[in-house]
Amino acid sequence: MASKAVLVNLDAMIKRADFATEVEDETTFDTINSISVRDLNDFTAILRKPDFQRETNHWSPNQVVSMLESYVTGDLIPAVILWKSSYIFVIDGGHRLSVLKAWIEDDYGDGPLSIKYFGSEISKEQRNIAEKTRRLINERIGSWAHFKQRLSDEDISSAERNKITNILTRGLTIQWVKGNADKAESSFFNINMQGTPLDEVEELLLKNRHKPTSISARAVIRAGKGHRYWSAFSKEYSDKIEQEAYKLHSILFDPDLNTPVKTLDLPLGGARGVRVAIQLLIDFILIANRDNQGQPKTLDGQDDDELGSKTVESLKNAIDLADRITGNGNGSLGLHPAVYFYGPTGRHTGPMFLGTAFLIAQKMKNNDKEFFKKFTSIRSQLENILVKDKELISMIIQKNSNRTRDIKYKEFLDDLIKVLLLGNEVSESDLINLAGLQGKLVAGNVNSSGKKFSDDQKSKVFINAALYSSIRCSICDGYLDSAKSISYDHITRVRDGGVGTGENCQLTHPYCNQSVKN
Repeated sequence: MASKAVLVNLDAMIKRADFATEVEDETTFDTINSISVRDLNDFTAILRKPDFQRETNHWSPNQVVSMLESYVTGDLIPAVILWKSSYIFVIDGGHRLSVLKAWIEDDYGDGPLSIKYFGSEISKEQRNIAEKTRRLINERIGSWAHFKQRLSDEDISSAERNKITNILTRGLTIQWVKGNADKAESSFFNINMQGTPLDEVEELLLKNRHKPTSISARAVIRAGKGHRYWSAFSKEYSDKIEQEAYKLHSILFDPDLNTPVKTLDLPLGGARGVRVAIQLLIDFILIANRDNQGQPKTLDGQDDDELGSKTVESLKNAIDLADRITGNGNGSLGLHPAVYFYGPTGRHTGPMFLGTAFLIAQKMKNNDKEFFKKFTSIRSQLENILVKDKELISMIIQKNSNRTRDIKYKEFLDDLIKVLLLGNEVSESDLINLAGLQGKLVAGNVNSSGKKFSDDQKSKVFINAALYSSIRCSICDGYLDSAKSISYDHITRVRDGGVGTGENCQLTHPYCNQSVKN
């Protein structure tokens, strides 16, 4: 499996449609046994992916090139499997067909089709991968336009003309699924658990595709662009979903995360790549929508959203939580991402982000206003520990199983705050004890034998140096995220005769200004 950071997004090549839509016309298409690349544009006009199918972004540039090399050299390519309804649906072979379509269009996630499909919201990462893919194809195979141009040249040999003609007219074998929508959907899941199987997140999303959290996560990951999984809802709800999804996407994923880290203006949610962020989004949205009893705990614990209102509410709750974490609203804590959500080497740490969000969401749900005042009173001490002991805290997180890291970190952070509120000093051994890992943890840095600085080491040095000289809140002495969350506070209040001069202005967290001081 290729790294999630280097996968080609071909999702715009074949549109999606409602899989369950059927027509009474029993006309069969099983006389069509193959389709050539030359006819692919006409064919894709009636070709669709099921609305629940995962994004077509699971192949690396080398896999895309390998598929095209097999095509142009005449090597065996497995048949694509289709099912006829109001459209012709791809049950298996979506990546193969999308690669061929991308070759024709010269669009590997950054061309006209993709720009239109994603509403111009194409990340820098996606553009870079598309360009790398195009460069590899042009070097090792040649573009579709190149082959067509060569065919029109008068000076090519008959052997080369014959070869190019075979490439342009080669057929891709088609097999057909017989039966109704239930049979076709069952075939889809059976086939896609083989070959390149669905991972846990994909299977979870597909099987719970009508839940508000699933729809919300898919809307947010593409900033309300791409395929409209919410298109069955009324225009009122559909428009609202897109607006709220765009807003939450911006809060969590702006600006782009680059490595090595050279700025403290870091995105709260880490990298915005679809494969990287979707699980984090599912978990964050679930956390924001749990009740006082902590329900629903899982995605499948929700009811389906029939109208769109539950998805809108889901997104609004998630935005409320995100606004408490960051932003310039009066209740914003303005948590600095580099302090709270990034590990010692500048990598975003999901359990730190989700565990912190979980704790804040719980206090919001319980309307525990005193917690936030108490938190602010020890905030500076807490943040000094989170920065000074990042290596140790990272190791503490790693010692827990993947499935429990979020909740364990939430409990660890909550307990740490309680200890600080008692006025106690906290040592490294105290941190280990709070995590319940006595005798199970040995701290220490891993030394590299390489002569060059890795991106991780560069990020680590930059973050440490930048935080050392970072601006602090004049009220609580905590770190200020000046790019996202800052308040300009009158030192002498207006009601006490204070004026709007620079000498009477101090920089604070929004919450400190509005809730602590007042």
